[in-house]
Amino acid sequence: MARTTLNIDLNRVEGDLEFQVDLEDRVIVDARCVGTMFRGFEQLMLGRAPRDSLVITPRVCGICSTAHLYTAVLALENLGQIPVPPHATHIRNLCLMAENVQSDLRQSFLFFTPDLVHHRYQHLPQAQAAEAAFAPLKGWMVRSTLAATRTLLELVAIFGGQWPHSSYMIPGGVTRPATARDLVDCQDIVARSIEWYEHDVIGDSLEHWLALRHPHELFTWLEQAPRGALGLFTRIARTMGMHHHGAGARHFLSAGSWVAPERPDGLLLPAGIYHGDEARQSAFEPDLINEHVRHSWYRPYPGGRHPYIGETIPDYQPHTDRYTWAKAPRYGDKVVETGPLAELLTGGDELTRLLLARDGPNTWLRQLARLRRAGLTLRLMQDQLAQLAQALSAPHYLPPAEGALDDGEGYGFVQAARGSLGHWLRTDKGRISHYQIITPTAWNASPRDTQGQRGHWEESVIGVELQDPDDPIEVGHIIRAHDPCLVCTVHFTGRGGRHRYGV
Repeated sequence: MARTTLNIDLNRVEGDLEFQVDLEDRVIVDARCVGTMFRGFEQLMLGRAPRDSLVITPRVCGICSTAHLYTAVLALENLGQIPVPPHATHIRNLCLMAENVQSDLRQSFLFFTPDLVHHRYQHLPQAQAAEAAFAPLKGWMVRSTLAATRTLLELVAIFGGQWPHSSYMIPGGVTRPATARDLVDCQDIVARSIEWYEHDVIGDSLEHWLALRHPHELFTWLEQAPRGALGLFTRIARTMGMHHHGAGARHFLSAGSWVAPERPDGLLLPAGIYHGDEARQSAFEPDLINEHVRHSWYRPYPGGRHPYIGETIPDYQPHTDRYTWAKAPRYGDKVVETGPLAELLTGGDELTRLLLARDGPNTWLRQLARLRRAGLTLRLMQDQLAQLAQALSAPHYLPPAEGALDDGEGYGFVQAARGSLGHWLRTDKGRISHYQIITPTAWNASPRDTQGQRGHWEESVIGVELQDPDDPIEVGHIIRAHDPCLVCTVHFTGRGGRHRYGV
């Protein structure tokens, strides 16, 4: 049987990721996730002062810069065993929450749902409503999302002076305390965001939405909230069968969400590994994380290495079975998925767990989890503001001891918009001697590992039948559901020719 290869140029923003799929009779039988550009931020860190990470690493990503700043400062504080006052922790949490919510909403209504107005779906009964809501730059939901998410980011600017690429978190706290005026401004931003979310996204109260616990409650509720974009999306997605596609990995990783010193595990939402096929959760053990380079363009080493002993030394080998600049992170020997779905599963959200048990991991469920997480986060922002109000007169910064960052090693984790983000560093005589970063997309978009296991994205498209290989919109749905912020251009390779198609 003849095999056809499609080369799909992808990425979150910069356009440096390519996704290749092999077809036999229009069915995907193999896939390769190809990172086409070497950036080398870990190499940039070597020899620098430890605090330089607070300026450099937020520039790893222009969408998740708060997440990188937070992770970097947690790694430094772990290295130096530096305490942080609750005043500063609440400010940090609020800013990361705002960044995550705006990313979740923009991904949903600026990157994912516009595909629902594709010409292939004009026969659906919801086609006219989809066009009115989700048409790029014109749909009512697209325009309202742009306005609402700009408002949310004002909260980050209050404390960081700008977004993205802020550097207001420092070892021991933040650069300035919150004031009573800041508190009032933030309360107004969160209140307006919740009002918009209730009116445009869910068409109901936040409390009612978050109180849903069972799939039958969800589907009954969706029929009774016709205005919300969430209901429209769900009706279209399930009519298209998105709940049957995009399974991928069966293990879900979350490093835990938002620091909470008052809780026994120190987190608002717990860390863990949720095993989907067994419906059970195990503890998150950072020592089990390792990275493989068997199919990557890096200097080879055997098996997987923990980030503390890992390396990022380029070794470009074209025309071999190595095919990417991305590494292959693994949790022990397991391929995992990270992101909103994993975060709700490990956080104990009953509705999400029951939907997973019912349908398995799928494209629709990932988008539903993203929008549910946004609502949960908005509610948690209210809680953080209430706690910050009680801490206004408390310190916002505890100066570290002299030399606290000079020698040692440390790591930090946060849940960024796309999932678990980790930084690891080692310092020697006041200089960074080792730095490694594993981003959420590294977990999800990884290549094969030493054992030949495909990465999560690669596995998620296996078995998918393309209605039109010249226009593989099905692949776009599956990959976009992971929030890679991508724009796709599809290539067809065969008989010596190469043709471009827009998706």
